[in-house]
Amino acid sequence: MTGRGLEMAEIVLFHHVQGLTEGLRRLAALLEDDGHTVHLPDLFGGRTFETIPDGIAFQQSLDEDETARAVAAVIDPLPADLAYIGFSWGVQYAQRFTQTRDGARGGVFFDSCLPLTGDWAFGPWPDGVPVQIHGKEDDEFFAHEGDIDAAREIVATIGPELAELYVYPGDQHLFADSSLASYDPEAAALAIERTRAFLTRIS
Repeated sequence: MTGRGLEMAEIVLFHHVQGLTEGLRRLAALLEDDGHTVHLPDLFGGRTFETIPDGIAFQQSLDEDETARAVAAVIDPLPADLAYIGFSWGVQYAQRFTQTRDGARGGVFFDSCLPLTGDWAFGPWPDGVPVQIHGKEDDEFFAHEGDIDAAREIVATIGPELAELYVYPGDQHLFADSSLASYDPEAAALAIERTRAFLTRIS
């Protein structure tokens, strides 16, 4: 418990490209059982997908401006001091708000991470904002498309006191979603335990 007393975190959780699945809903319920408030924007309008390629195809069919307006409709009315959680595709939103929205308490990123410099960057990391990043060591997206390097860049830039990177054995993408075939119970349990501890620390 911190100087915030009994106040827990208010969280926005952004889903991955397979949609707002039952696994993510169960995770949100677990965090709410811990005393946090969790907002779950459904950017796919209730649709979920069996495979990543199916989800990507649907996501690419969406109007980017409409998606941006849907995100803003969730975020704009909320207080400044939010924590943001993102899974894969949803990390782009979680990381952007963690880095650019004043008052962010911190971010937790699963299966993805964006760099601090270059075309995909949101700019420098804000002073004093903690982050926790989780991914698989042989995940074709996280490990082999530069995300793990971006995560290491964040740790090197802001230091291990603020940035935690956890890399788990295996190659599953979306390993922490209990409703998907890619679910890894052992790694997921450890990652979620670490996430819950992180959220408690920043509350």
